[in-house]
Amino acid sequence: MIELDGRELEALLADDPGGPVVMLNLLRFRPDGGRESYRRYAEALGGEVNARYGVTVEYLGDGERPLVAESGQAWDMVVLVRYPNRRAFADMVRDPDYQAVAHLRSEALVETVLQPTTPVGL
Repeated sequence: MIELDGRELEALLADDPGGPVVMLNLLRFRPDGGRESYRRYAEALGGEVNARYGVTVEYLGDGERPLVAESGQAWDMVVLVRYPNRRAFADMVRDPDYQAVAHLRSEALVETVLQPTTPVGL
């Protein structure tokens, strides 16, 4: 599944422990221009939309050969994105400005994992 639907979004909000959320994005790009499409998606959000919702990209990196993983679990890119809270994430993906460029993400990916994580103090 590439697209987020309303049920997942409502479950995300219902399970909200409060505070910030960092979304783990594991991305596998389409071989025919997926990386470029994702770059255009990220650039479109990188200014006004991200600022509007307090979004920060904490980490962006190209995936390499995994050291420990099942076959087929190598990812092209890993992105960690911090949101002030789950509501900010939900509001962003419902925003018309986000919706106008979301197709670039869908066109870019053949497979993805989008997993919310809750920061813990160690």
